[in-house]
Amino acid sequence: MIMSGTKARRSGVALFAAAALVTLPVIGTERGAAAMAASAPAPTEGAAGAGEAAGKNSASPGDRGCGQRWRGAWATSPQAPHALMPNWSVAGFTDHTVRQVVRVSTGGTKARIELSNRYGRTPLKVTGATIARAGKGASVQDGSVRDLLFGGHRSVTVPAGGEVRSDGLPMKVRALESLTVTLYLAGPTGPATFHQTALTTTYRAKGDHRSDTGAAAFTEKSESWYYLTGVEVSGGKDDARRKAVVAFGDSITDGYGSTTGANRRYPDALAERFAATGRPRGVLNQGIGGNRITADSSWAGEKGVARFRHDVLGEPNVGSVIVLEGINDIGASASPNWPDGSAPDVSVAQLIQAHRSLIRQAHAAGVKAIGATVTPFKGAAYYSERGETKRDALNAWIRTSGEYDEVVDLDRALSDPSDHDRLAPAYDSGDHLHPSDAGYRAMAEAVDLDEL
Repeated sequence: MIMSGTKARRSGVALFAAAALVTLPVIGTERGAAAMAASAPAPTEGAAGAGEAAGKNSASPGDRGCGQRWRGAWATSPQAPHALMPNWSVAGFTDHTVRQVVRVSTGGTKARIELSNRYGRTPLKVTGATIARAGKGASVQDGSVRDLLFGGHRSVTVPAGGEVRSDGLPMKVRALESLTVTLYLAGPTGPATFHQTALTTTYRAKGDHRSDTGAAAFTEKSESWYYLTGVEVSGGKDDARRKAVVAFGDSITDGYGSTTGANRRYPDALAERFAATGRPRGVLNQGIGGNRITADSSWAGEKGVARFRHDVLGEPNVGSVIVLEGINDIGASASPNWPDGSAPDVSVAQLIQAHRSLIRQAHAAGVKAIGATVTPFKGAAYYSERGETKRDALNAWIRTSGEYDEVVDLDRALSDPSDHDRLAPAYDSGDHLHPSDAGYRAMAEAVDLDEL
């Protein structure tokens, strides 16, 4: 349910945010969603060399002057490398091919990717990259592998701290289609910018296998995404008149507790609702497990008020943001067992101040700000009655202050009717903090699409 705020509504898209602790999910299998062949011939081979880096919202060199308007179809938030949970980020890559599977929320007639070296210590050399339609596991559909170019070249060097977008590639992409992006990294790369909780399987092979259609060479698996932070599309009937929805938050937005490899995060369910109307929209998931709105973390990203500008406002053609943040600030307050060390005791006033910062940033960029009430957590490992009092106070402010343009009451949508401080049993993944598949679906169903 969305409730109107007192401010004038802005047209655009909704952005969801959720907060929670995260642990490594079980490895699963990702399957392709469509069997359609690429609609255009393979690109002309460019000279080997380093492409030109492009920042957020900038055109890649090969697209400048083309009058195209790009929109996000899939995205994830970059994180600094860490070894808190098993992944490949700290070791990086040397003579490895990394194949990653993503499902896009909207379609188009051209596609490009975004690669991030935001937390890299040295320039990142990507020897080559391909895009294809996903098959079973690490395989891709026959005839669908296409080389990606960067400023007309097959290779690109991304500066330390920088990002790059590939040239636009003529390729018909359908909403809810699964694609693979394969990177060959001759390396050594050094520690890798990544996203910890992919909830889908990433595959690795030794040597250059970027053009392989089969899965045989890809013998290693990970539950994270590496360097890949976006897939964007342009053209087609799902054009730029319908702006993107960004989901901003923590592990509840990230989808922890949902079925691995099944695309059952609540932003996925929201994208499916749009597609079912015949009018797909970009829904971009910018959740990071463990993220807090008021405090930086070595493993869970920059604080929400700091990363909002990059992860939300830096995406192309965004209309709205739904913010669901604060549960980790509340749960970790004064905790001696937080992975970064003792966490500060955050007050309700500080949480409200942080939410106001996000609202101001969104409005300054012409983006509609939608507040989501913080979901129940009674029974979770870091639950306390004092924390519950803070959650109730923050939710009361979100509901009644009128400072958000709209409110999505996820607290009421997920709570147990017999104990409103708990998740309803059918919506509980089992840890009393993260929703189940049914809970994530209920979150998406609580949103009035006409208000986005």
